[in-house]
Order: sequence, then C-alpha cells, then structure tokens
Amino acid sequence: MTSPSLTNPLPLVVLHGFPSWLPLTQTWMYNLVRFLPPDIEAHIVCETTENLETFRLPNIHRFSEEPRWRYYRDCLLRLSGIRRHLGFLVDQARRVRANLLHSHFGNVGWENLDVPRRARVKHVVSFYGFDASYLPSRNPAWRKRYLELFGTIDLALCEGPHIAECVKALGCPPDKVSVHHLGVPLAEIGFHPRTWHPFETLRILIAASFQEKKGIPFALEALGRIRKEIPLEITIIGDANEETRSKVEKQRILAAIERNGLTPHTRLLGYQSHAVLFEHAYAHHVFLSPSITASDGDTEGGVPVTLIEMCATGMPVVSTRHCDIPEVVKDGVTGLLAGEGDIDGLVNRLRWLLANQDRWLPMVEAGRKHLESEYDARTQGEHLGRIYHRVVG
Repeated sequence: MTSPSLTNPLPLVVLHGFPSWLPLTQTWMYNLVRFLPPDIEAHIVCETTENLETFRLPNIHRFSEEPRWRYYRDCLLRLSGIRRHLGFLVDQARRVRANLLHSHFGNVGWENLDVPRRARVKHVVSFYGFDASYLPSRNPAWRKRYLELFGTIDLALCEGPHIAECVKALGCPPDKVSVHHLGVPLAEIGFHPRTWHPFETLRILIAASFQEKKGIPFALEALGRIRKEIPLEITIIGDANEETRSKVEKQRILAAIERNGLTPHTRLLGYQSHAVLFEHAYAHHVFLSPSITASDGDTEGGVPVTLIEMCATGMPVVSTRHCDIPEVVKDGVTGLLAGEGDIDGLVNRLRWLLANQDRWLPMVEAGRKHLESEYDARTQGEHLGRIYHRVVG
C-alpha cells in the first residue's frame, strides 16, 4: 500500500514573526509571504496590524486581539526582562504545529531567541539593513547579542552579498549565511519603456522614507544644477516617521528644496499607497535613488525594493554604489551609478541620460531581463520554499 505521506504530503508550516503587519514601506514582506509555494503553509504572528485592506493574507494572528489581561501580562514580562519574546508567538507555534520560525530583522530574531527551544522549531532570521549596520554602530551591545543569536539559529538570510559579508563580520559562521534576493511581482508590473525628447519637461521621481541613508538632499543638489539647463518637475513620495532623526532629515530635505530654487518645481506627496506610487511612476521619466551610508552608520543593507520596482516598470534609474545596489543597477548596462554623496557624479549621470535618449531602451530592457532572472517574486518564493525544506530537513 502506498504511504499517505507520499500521495498527500503534509505542508511545511512556517511562522513569520513580525512586529506589525504591515507598514506601507514594507510591501516586500507581503510579496515574500504571498509567493511562497503551495507546500508551505505560512502563518503571520504579529502584535498589531495596519493597512490590512492592502496587505491581507490568510492566517494572520494578532496579539492585540487577545484578552486585555493577557496582553498586559505579556507586556509586563517583557518590560521586566523576565523574557524577551512574545509568549503569543510560542502559543501559536504549538497550536498550528509549526516546523520553522522565520524572524524578520536581526533584532527581532534576538528577541525570539528562546522561541525555537520552547516551541521545538527551527529558526531562520532575515537581515535587511539597519539591523546589521545602524544597531551595532549605535549600541555595541548588539554585537554581543548577535553572537548569542548566531550560536542558536539555523540560518541567516541576506538580500545580497554585501549584507551577507556584514552579517559574517558580526560573527555569524559563514556556513549559516545564505543570500536570498527579495523579489517583486513582475507579472503584475507593466513594462513601459520611457522616452524623453529635449523639448519636454523632464519628470524626476524620488520615492523613499525621509532617512539620511536615502540621500535625498544630494539628489536635490544635483537637480538644482540640472534645473538651470532644462525644464524640470520633481515628485517626492515619502515622509518622515516618528523618529527624531527622520524628522531632522525632513528639515534638511525642505531646506535643500528651497536652497536650490526647486520649490516651484517640486511636489511633496507624503506617504502614498503602492498603487498610487505606480501611477506616478508611469508618469515620470527617471527614478533617482542616491543612497548613502548615514552619519549614524545606517545603510540600505541590501537594495531598496522600490528601486527594483521602478527598474521593472521600464524607467531609467540613477543610483549609487551603495551596499547591494550594484547587484541590480549595473552601471551603464541596467542603469547608472555614481559614488555615495557624489553630487557631480549624479549630475553627470543625469546629463548622460539627456544626451543619450537612444540608449534608454536597451538599458531598461537589460534591466527588466536581469530582474526576470534574479528578482521575480514567484521564482524567489520557490527558492525560499526550498531553503525552508533544507533547514527543516
């Protein structure tokens, strides 16, 4: 008789630990979960939810829906240092008979350090940027905490080779580090190569949270020079968050707009939905994303996913040699790169685009082809599923 497990194998049950499901700036997480293969049963365990009308998926377990007494008891246990992890996470792992916990961000992984032992699951931790750069730079205690984490986890996932080397430098054994690109849903992103003619106003799009590592003031300094040469329209999608450093960066951005005479040429739209972002993307010629290493040590870690998405639409991208951005934007082939904080370099790359309109099409076609081979969400979902199976054994 054929074993039932061979004809109808049980799915691998994976819990995704995430503080809040889901900020508008973390669409990549939504795509990571929804494109997992059918043999992976995904559950999201979070404390709170937001934007569910945009990011709703099956099996979202929200701690804030638990009885109030339990909520306050758990908060008290964590605030007192008796435990770091969310007790609700262990309960859900046992209830759904999870095989694996996937913690997103290194600091979340450290908080969840005791969960695998209590719930008897494997543990994968993804590092994305600030967790591997900003936290250890600002607080050396994180180096010790990460060593503790690396001693227990089964695998550390990184967006690209740059952040993988950063995680190794923090003390993670190389055999526990693996690269997994974040994918974008290419089948849902129309490819419409942009064209521009010298008699047109050049429309530039910037889309990012107001954080120093995004390099927006450098972009505005470069555009201030370009404005003197051609008519220009600039759209900025994004805003400051509640952090003081983000609010300070917003003031720097506003000052750069005024200082460079860009006020009449700039629209500040604040945070927008993913759908609105794409509407504006198709109405613009060039995407400008000049990331830098911030003064506090913060970096992109890997690649801004918005940059990948904009490249997928057929828009020429001008960015910087920062972290894993060169993995997507291959200078002169799939886009254009300048050095970090190099205003002259950004100006020269923009001027090159203006002088070589006939090269736009081959560049954006090469960009889309590269994404299809390395950054498609469906392909990356299948890859992640294989990683899970390998970890569980």
